[in-house]
Amino acid sequence: MTDNDMRKDIPTLQWFPGHMKKAQRLIEENLKLVDVVIELLDARIPASSANPMLAEIIKDKPRMIALNKADLADSRSTKEWLEYFRSQGIVAVAIDSVKGKGMKQLVRAAEELARPKTEKFVSKGAKARAARCMILGIPNVGKSSLINRLAGAVKAKAANQPGVTRAKQWIKIGSNLDLLDTPGILWPKFEDQTVGLKLAFTGAINDDIYDREQVTALLLASLRQNYPERLVERFKFKGEMPTDGLELLEAVGRKRGCLVKGGIVDLEKAQNIVLNEFRAGKLGLVTLDGVPASEAEQQEAEKNIE
Repeated sequence: MTDNDMRKDIPTLQWFPGHMKKAQRLIEENLKLVDVVIELLDARIPASSANPMLAEIIKDKPRMIALNKADLADSRSTKEWLEYFRSQGIVAVAIDSVKGKGMKQLVRAAEELARPKTEKFVSKGAKARAARCMILGIPNVGKSSLINRLAGAVKAKAANQPGVTRAKQWIKIGSNLDLLDTPGILWPKFEDQTVGLKLAFTGAINDDIYDREQVTALLLASLRQNYPERLVERFKFKGEMPTDGLELLEAVGRKRGCLVKGGIVDLEKAQNIVLNEFRAGKLGLVTLDGVPASEAEQQEAEKNIE
């Protein structure tokens, strides 16, 4: 299922609680304290998990991107995204904050980006200090898990629930890096509703604020379009799978025995199975955002349309 297909049935999704506005102000107030901004993105949705407000907020502050949850994403797509960011002049690394993959690479890159600032202090006679970084990202992208992994202890409160980290805190990582953790922030309005949908798929938006049945059906339809073999393997489908997302949800429910009196499928139970297993990577390695086309590719596509 393409993004255009999803737009036909997409629910309206918005989530910008009061504490998110406070988080934005907190970031703006403390930006002057740091040398480098580390933007944490979800490797499954690198475009959709990027906060468009950040460019305006951080301005000319050195910035790098860390694609977290790379263990849940399509490795080929992750490689393409890393190449894309680097082609835009942005330092980018792929990491898995749960298992600790990519941590050394991330720390080295942050220290290197901060070096001009730290060396400037020394050149003026000041005492050498650790590089100071601010970690930014949308809710549930894994910021607290990343900090805990880097610190080697539970320094930041981590939970698989959007909006847990509310206040800033400095965390020392070795002798050369200090991290300023900040709350996750979403932006006030999704210009493209498919962005909100993908954030719902991955758990960045609170599950209580949208039509879970509709969203789960759209997720299944998207997976059937782009990763049909994953559904066949996980849910043991034989023959032709339903093409409609809701019919797929019902079929999954029957496969997993989510039945109530009269043989009716308990759709809520089926939704929980699909969303939980997708978010845990049990439906296979999936990337839902494609790399933007180059200017040349866009021009070629426009010619073909004409």
